Amino acid sequence: MIKFKILIPCYNDWKSLFKLLDQIDLNIKEIKSEFSILIVNDCSSEKMPVLNKNYKKIKTIDVINMKINQGHTRCNATGVRYLAEKKDFDYLLLMDGDGEDRPEEIPLLVENILKNKDISVVATRAKRSEGFIFKLLYQFHKIITLIFTGKNMNFGHFSCLTKGDVKLLSTKKSLWSNFAGTVKRYISKLKGIPTIRGYRYFGPSKMPLMGLVIHSLSIIATFKYQVLIRSIFMIIVLSFFFILNFNIIFPIAIFFITVFCVIIFIISSRENFEELSSSQDKIDDVVNIHTLKL
Repeated sequence: MIKFKILIPCYNDWKSLFKLLDQIDLNIKEIKSEFSILIVNDCSSEKMPVLNKNYKKIKTIDVINMKINQGHTRCNATGVRYLAEKKDFDYLLLMDGDGEDRPEEIPLLVENILKNKDISVVATRAKRSEGFIFKLLYQFHKIITLIFTGKNMNFGHFSCLTKGDVKLLSTKKSLWSNFAGTVKRYISKLKGIPTIRGYRYFGPSKMPLMGLVIHSLSIIATFKYQVLIRSIFMIIVLSFFFILNFNIIFPIAIFFITVFCVIIFIISSRENFEELSSSQDKIDDVVNIHTLKL
């Protein structure tokens, strides 16, 4: 039987996580595959409640308890690194624990990856549920990313990866800084599946605006050399136009492009293979909280 592992990071949001587990169990009940879940507890300040559930489809639920708080992206990286050498799964499904990655879409991802078993699947965002300001900023992020990298970034963490791609990603230092950018850069064959971005189960997002900005820049920084090449080209073109027409707008544009390029290279310093490879040392313990009763 084909085995799927579902990786979910969590920090304090146990109420959302437990609701998500209920919905996962409900939505995978007709899939003739085995499903286990790995939760990465990012050193939550709130103690995890006791799980009193008898799931009908989820085989096991294990929790990696981290010694220190690392953040969402690094929890995912730690989980990927932890699973890379494990033999108890064929595919890895990553999703957020707040409901925005809809468990109703899991059968769609599974169906598509089983059609082409060697090609990883990502959930592209055909429709978003956030407010107008967030959608506007997201479109701005996509445009800037396209201009400076040539890449159309239309997916996040929600994905289903082959075991081979999991092993590949676990060796890339950029995984420590950004998941989606690393997937886009290193996985040559990807299939995008249009999905609807869900609503959070409980409360607003806890990520501050600066966190979103750094997240956006981290994606772009995964392609820092493309950014450098494109920036040099744009500066040459703008300098040529400035020579032809002494307009103040050209040196201003050159200045902002230069600053942006420098920022990208500074952000890229977050990519750290030593931190990634030693991430397992930051695991306190791994606890099983559910095993399917046959």
